[in-house]
Amino acid sequence: MVKKMKTFYDVQQLLKSFGHIVYFGDREAEIDFMKDELKEMYLSNVIERELWQKAASVLQQESERVKRQVK
Repeated sequence: MVKKMKTFYDVQQLLKSFGHIVYFGDREAEIDFMKDELKEMYLSNVIERELWQKAASVLQQESERVKRQVK
């Protein structure tokens, strides 16, 4: 079963459930770190492919939103 994965907060909560609390004060760095962590979790068979894809999609959308704000 795949957890709800619609917001950046949802991805944070997923990582938190595995003991990863991500806060650097730099949103872009947080997104990059979270993408790397999720990929490692998927490759290590800790999370399912579908969950990884949904979380990665949410992070990509957040990355695009942050980049639009900077301009």
